[in-house]
Amino acid sequence: MDLLIVEPLEPDVVQWLEARYPVRLAPELAREPLGLRRALFQVRAMIIPPSVAVDEAALKAAPHLRAIGRLSAGVENIDLDACARANVEVVRPTHAAATAEAEFAIGALLQMLRRVPVVNAEGLLVGRELGGARIGLVGMTPAAKPLATLLKAFGADVIGYDPGLHASDPLWGQWGVRPVPLRTLMEQSDGVCMLLAFFTRYRGLVGERYLADCKPNQVLVSLTHSSIFEEAALAEALDSGRMAAAWLDSLEPGALDPGRPLHGAETLQVTPRVASTTRESRRRSAWSVARRIDEILADTNPAPVFRPTWEGDVADLADD
Repeated sequence: MDLLIVEPLEPDVVQWLEARYPVRLAPELAREPLGLRRALFQVRAMIIPPSVAVDEAALKAAPHLRAIGRLSAGVENIDLDACARANVEVVRPTHAAATAEAEFAIGALLQMLRRVPVVNAEGLLVGRELGGARIGLVGMTPAAKPLATLLKAFGADVIGYDPGLHASDPLWGQWGVRPVPLRTLMEQSDGVCMLLAFFTRYRGLVGERYLADCKPNQVLVSLTHSSIFEEAALAEALDSGRMAAAWLDSLEPGALDPGRPLHGAETLQVTPRVASTTRESRRRSAWSVARRIDEILADTNPAPVFRPTWEGDVADLADD
């Protein structure tokens, strides 16, 4: 068997793959870890949902595996280092969900600014408009480009920070985002959009040193893994009222349990990773993953080089 599909795909994508390779459709294996492990011995590529983790033990059970496809952007439960050692490419279509993520962020900002009123100069509780607000983007991911365009259409001022992109990089100007340090972004932004792709080195990046001095009545929407925040610092910013509201589209399991800092936070809204999931984005993602896997499987002399696959790197996207 060349290809194991555990993630439900559009029928025409499946048919396209079946015309090229022996394919097994087995979405039930997402709930059967032992069954999945047994199915991996002859597999050359697999497409799996976010609920399926891949560690070194799973890779050892798949000696012929060359590619792991994931339609969603998150790969926190895929051991990328183990994949590198096994020469397995992780295929993920980050750019396919950019428009969906940008629209989600706009909707979340609009809801929080209007739904969570603040006291104005006359002492009245009133909502706010996105037009004229300053919005900070943390992470120049593919979603940042359409998001910046939409924000400017509303009349917002857009600033940004990315730890991997120098302030002199021409991409900032091409995307219409003014680069600033993270502290400045948190201190000046009426709304913040956390887009930064999560890596373990970013765990706790946004903590007390930034959240304690965020602009009063700031709203925050995060599309990245919640581990980027220090839970206690985020809870304090919300409970004190300094941050008016936060919307996390990805929250670590158990983070709202009794005894955890965010338990009972009334101005926190959580959604289960729906920002990148639309009918259109899933179709784009499915075709992107399928075509890249086809390239990998068709290559009879693969070079032993690992790279997580993106729809295009940041520099390429600047030309879109």
